[in-house]
Amino acid sequence: MRVAVLSSGGKDSAAAWWWAMCKGWDVTHLVTVRITGDDSWMFQVPGTHLVEHQAKIAGVQWVEVHSEGQQELEITDLENALSQLDIDGVVSGALRSDYQKSRIERMAERLQIRSWTPLWHQSSEAHMRGLIDNGFEVFITGVSCEGLGKEWIGITLDSSSLKKLEELAQKFRFNVDGEGGEYETLVTGGPHLPGNLRMTGSVNWDGIRGTFEIESVHSIA
Repeated sequence: MRVAVLSSGGKDSAAAWWWAMCKGWDVTHLVTVRITGDDSWMFQVPGTHLVEHQAKIAGVQWVEVHSEGQQELEITDLENALSQLDIDGVVSGALRSDYQKSRIERMAERLQIRSWTPLWHQSSEAHMRGLIDNGFEVFITGVSCEGLGKEWIGITLDSSSLKKLEELAQKFRFNVDGEGGEYETLVTGGPHLPGNLRMTGSVNWDGIRGTFEIESVHSIA
């Protein structure tokens, strides 16, 4: 089975990628929709260019799809790119967005390929604990909700920080898996990668939300 993984570089994409590998499938491409406009209905906007570094470590071809993020056009831009690939299906890390899942499935039907969403409706807590237990290095690149301050930007989650994140999620009533956009992530290592990413940068904080501004990235075998 030859599959492409839709990847933003974050934790959900990484988990879906590993799932495909565990199935014994040939992950031939990482496909990233790069939004050139201000926002997107379906896809993550910041930091997605870093998927290129993940692809290089894994020896997988990276497919960069530029889109302005217009509601009815961004799925068309993705479809046009996938139509050029020799694949049997596409794997995505959708968790609970019916909007995202249904559009990807309809696109796959038009392309006459399969669509898999292995994380669909997985428990938020189980998903996050599974990532840590299986060695995924989940680096927080940005936060934008009450309860998550500047100190969370630039950390890599472990058992201790995940427990604190769970407590804050319960207290401030946000999604512990960040499904509502509460925080963004980049996976810098894990069971799906033969190496790791290491970054330098600085924190940009406006008093309410912030991001990790990456200055350099290098890989470690």
